[in-house]
Amino acid sequence: MKLYENQTLKIYNSLSGEKEVFKPIHEGNVGMYVCGPTVYSNVHLGNVRTFMSFDVIFRYFLHLGYKVRYVRNITDAGHLENDAEEGEDRIAKKARIEQLEPMEIVQRYTVDFHTILHKLNFLPPSIEPTATGHIIEQQEIIKKIIDNGFAYESNGSVYFDVVKFNETNHYGKLSGRNIEDMIANTRDLDGVSDKKNPQDFALWKRAEPQHIMRWSSPWGIGFPGWHLECTAMSTKYLGETFDIHGGGMDLKFPHHECEIAQNEACTGHSPVNFWMHANMLILNGKKMAKSTGNYILPNEIFSGGNEILSKAFSPNVTRFFMLQAHYRSVLDFSNDAIVGSEKGFNRLMEGMELLDKLKTSSSSTLGISAWKKSCYEAMNDDFNTPILIAQLFEGIRFVNLINDGKETITENDLNELKATLNGFIFDVLGITNEQIANDNSEKLEGVVNLMIQMRNEARANKDFALSDQIRDQLLAVGIQLKDGKDGTSFSVS
Repeated sequence: MKLYENQTLKIYNSLSGEKEVFKPIHEGNVGMYVCGPTVYSNVHLGNVRTFMSFDVIFRYFLHLGYKVRYVRNITDAGHLENDAEEGEDRIAKKARIEQLEPMEIVQRYTVDFHTILHKLNFLPPSIEPTATGHIIEQQEIIKKIIDNGFAYESNGSVYFDVVKFNETNHYGKLSGRNIEDMIANTRDLDGVSDKKNPQDFALWKRAEPQHIMRWSSPWGIGFPGWHLECTAMSTKYLGETFDIHGGGMDLKFPHHECEIAQNEACTGHSPVNFWMHANMLILNGKKMAKSTGNYILPNEIFSGGNEILSKAFSPNVTRFFMLQAHYRSVLDFSNDAIVGSEKGFNRLMEGMELLDKLKTSSSSTLGISAWKKSCYEAMNDDFNTPILIAQLFEGIRFVNLINDGKETITENDLNELKATLNGFIFDVLGITNEQIANDNSEKLEGVVNLMIQMRNEARANKDFALSDQIRDQLLAVGIQLKDGKDGTSFSVS
């Protein structure tokens, strides 16, 4: 029996605005598509946060025993500088500025994207298709939409007719926008535009002579619209209707709204059962932006080469920090926040190091099964990682109580405790088993053991003032002594 058969997973569906019980289209199988990066610059921390949310979701489905096909695309063409479909292609512009071929830009930043995600211990998706690898599929969808009466050709470009579509469908149902309001708040088209209506969006754009990235089509030389690639790739690999489509909150409109319209215009039905959106990451209470200097790249966190943080932080600590907020909540990245996360991470790892040293008894004084159930309840409630992490710390508290001889545990319960902690920390959250001790650990242990010996001698001589002074001064620098029946041990915070 698979784990998912005994679990009731609820997911917040952006389309309905409610948490709904997840039932896959095909029993035991999950199809999930997530909008990937446009590879024209180094991946920034906000992007990483979105992809990490879906990495954990992917991991939890696998943990429950589902067979998952996870598709995450690479946008290597068609994404213009703004959502009004004006300006240059972002990749072509970077290629022109740096005097490189567009595919050199794509290769450089795709490698950067993969390198950063590898450092943060992401699982690779099942399929990672590119927009340029699916030009034919995109053109075929355009033909169908034209044939169905929801698109028109104009001066070598093809546009989706939003007003015509809205006569029989609902454009705006995902974002909650009303097309009448959109029309009322839009300036009239000037005589230069090829569109019938300001709300129409490009399925295929005519390539101007200076446009580097261009392909032949039935409508002339051009390139595909940004929204179209995800429709083509998601349906090719997951079918006309699939389980989950995810991305950042900023993609809800217009990108995902346009995807829904394209799919419905092509197939006559909705493409996705669950729409999921991860919220943004801000820096020191403000939106990240290169233009203001309020931004930080992942490698700058790992190396410490920045003016925002007090020191370097490992990929493990960075990952742990991000998972302490729910994926639908805004996350504020700051020095104080990640310092606090590092302390919590070290406490978690210290507890995991103690796990294999615990002694078993004939009876348990802790409710391990109830605690395990609470871990699953957290993840089953729309992948609530902060609640899960709180429960994992409760499990580490159990470990410390058992280690200190204040609670007892049977062998079976200990095995269940180990399996649950390992499963959620390493498999689901994707934390790697990092030894927190550094190269000076042996020297530190020797010095602290010498201080413990001096303290023991002071206690034996009834010099309790010196004994307390040693304990308190060690505590002041983050070293806590623990007196037990087997002697004195210490931990570093």
